[in-house]
Amino acid sequence: MKKIGKLIMRLFRHIGLFFDKWLITPITKLILKLMNLGKSLVKSFDKVSGRKSTLLIVSLLLAFGVFVVIDRESNIMIDQYAEILYNQPVTAVYNEELYVVEGLPKTVDITLIGQRRHIFLAKQSPSKGVSVDLTGLKPGNHKVTLKYTQRLRSLDYKLDPSQVTVTIYEKVSENRSLTYDVLHQESLDSKLYISNVEIDRTDVIIKGAQYKLDQVATVKALVDVNNIPSPKAGEITVKDIPLVAYDNDGKIVDVEIVPKTVAANITITSPSKEIPVKVVPKGDLAFGKSIKSMDTSLSKVTVYGSQEAIDKIEQLEVEIDVKGLDKNKEFNVTLKKPKGITELSTKTMTIKVVIDNSSSKEIENISIQSENLDSNLKVQALSDDDRQVTVVVKGSADAIKDVQASDITAYIDLKNYGVGEHEVEVKVTGTDLRLDYSSKTKKVKVRISEK
Repeated sequence: MKKIGKLIMRLFRHIGLFFDKWLITPITKLILKLMNLGKSLVKSFDKVSGRKSTLLIVSLLLAFGVFVVIDRESNIMIDQYAEILYNQPVTAVYNEELYVVEGLPKTVDITLIGQRRHIFLAKQSPSKGVSVDLTGLKPGNHKVTLKYTQRLRSLDYKLDPSQVTVTIYEKVSENRSLTYDVLHQESLDSKLYISNVEIDRTDVIIKGAQYKLDQVATVKALVDVNNIPSPKAGEITVKDIPLVAYDNDGKIVDVEIVPKTVAANITITSPSKEIPVKVVPKGDLAFGKSIKSMDTSLSKVTVYGSQEAIDKIEQLEVEIDVKGLDKNKEFNVTLKKPKGITELSTKTMTIKVVIDNSSSKEIENISIQSENLDSNLKVQALSDDDRQVTVVVKGSADAIKDVQASDITAYIDLKNYGVGEHEVEVKVTGTDLRLDYSSKTKKVKVRISEK
């Protein structure tokens, strides 16, 4: 046991000597050297720091460092910037086949807040835009929040508006007949006329909320002449004609129309007819004067327009004002287009009026005719003097010498006259408009009775 104890003591002694030689003694020497070095550095620092120039340099370095830090922070604050993106479209997610949504704005304004470079990048990079998810909402009123998806998270944003109240309706559909309107027909060549429009379908389907469909009075295809390439007489097929729904007041009703467009065959014609020009003097000439002759530079004119208007028109009346005229005069007249007429072959004409002294002539036994009498009534003159009148014709001697009874019409206008006896004014007209016609008998008596 003693031998074992000695061996253990010797082992521990060798271990202690090993640590003392290779660990404790070197570390102790290193610490002493560092302490001596520190004392010399402290003495040197005290010596240097005690100088005024050293303190000045240190102060300047500290001040510069503080300036750099503050400047960086202030730049971050100042670089905050805001920019508004106007009229950004809003996308709604819902079942468009089953529902109609009202109250949702088509566009909103987005204010982006952040550093300029980030805003610039955000404007260049694609985004999913502004959206609202209405999935799962039932018919009725709902307050929903709009969302804006931007890939740059370093920006803040604000939507205007950010919340809206929408109304969801069930979508219904109805069939409606289709008509058409021709737009900008005045843009067509004045000698051309759209005589017929044949649409490729007679009815369409309208979809929307029931109250909207109830407002629709008519659905029209808007045929725009400006969309017809090089229009000319003949048949032209026009495609993609838009459809619009209107209410009873002619206002557009916002409903879905299926299909959205139609095609049409358009017939363009150029109806025309040559008709005589008739000069009509208006007003009384100077006392004792009459029109001897009216020479015109134009006797006929070709008119263009709708076939209906062409069929109705028989002559073109041109009025001239001769009130107080006592000597010869030349009139330069711009021709006016009658209703339904789109073009005249000649736009102006010259009329030379020759004035002469007035003479008169009486023509007897001019029978009195009746006009505008109701078809269920009949008229009878009360005496022979009420059946015929004597007409005084005034004009130049050359103009009145050949006037005959057949050139004169005496009549009474029985419009609004009923059963009974009436005293009615006699009116006289003649074929020669240069002359003045008047009846010596101003009124006649007639009896109106039922047939």
